[in-house]
Amino acid sequence: MGTPMTATGPSGTTAWSEAAILEHLRRGGPTVVALSGGVDSALVALLAYRALGEEAVAATLTGPSLAREELESARGVVREIGISHVELPVDPLLLPQYRSNPSNRCYFCRSVETKELRRWGDARGFRQYLDGVHLDDLGEDRPGLKAMDEAGFRHPLVVAGWGKAEVRHAARSAGLSNWERPSNACLASRVTHGEELSPELLRRIELSEELVRSFGFRRVRVRVRGEECRVEVDGSEVGRWLDASLGAEVVAGLTRLGFRQVTLDPVGYRPRRGA
Repeated sequence: MGTPMTATGPSGTTAWSEAAILEHLRRGGPTVVALSGGVDSALVALLAYRALGEEAVAATLTGPSLAREELESARGVVREIGISHVELPVDPLLLPQYRSNPSNRCYFCRSVETKELRRWGDARGFRQYLDGVHLDDLGEDRPGLKAMDEAGFRHPLVVAGWGKAEVRHAARSAGLSNWERPSNACLASRVTHGEELSPELLRRIELSEELVRSFGFRRVRVRVRGEECRVEVDGSEVGRWLDASLGAEVVAGLTRLGFRQVTLDPVGYRPRRGA
């Protein structure tokens, strides 16, 4: 392979140019991109489409852990890109190891999901499987990434030396509408490890986060332990919640959804593993 073209990215690191990434992707042949509603996989889908045209397809795995908002975001992205899109239903809850919600829950989820993606893609002659993992993801303990590696998925943003700053910069330059969308994670990431997952619980979390966002909060996590929930919003928006009338209204709505105790994290949202 020739020496890739490099440039200094927004994060100050030396990374491949977009042209070098496209050349790299073309050599992989017919490609499936695992597409969520986030900006990372959206950018990989765009690059794959630019490199391979009709030989690239985006695949979104639907199931109880995927919020409807994420699915709608994925649908919007593929319309902007023009890439073919398939939605594949898959339910990790059928696997007892996932349902019991251990600390390495993501490994079992990704194992089920990648198996379905490979089953679908291999039957249609696809040879390359890509995800949106980037350099900044590698510092985290990510059992799901181990499952992706075992299934033969490639991480073109890592190979290219791109981190989150490069991803957002490129997505913005390309006109992707989700270029500044807050990072998200599956609904199961809101549940305390060791508490069993169920479709009903995941749906309650989804409805709860939709409720909080309806009050204008942009980044929301409703973290659950038993019948209690702790809500995280951006630190810059905690003050809005503390307004007596607004906070009381949000709490009342969450109580109607079945939570016996609702608290607000006074610090606000903080990135944590898989959430």
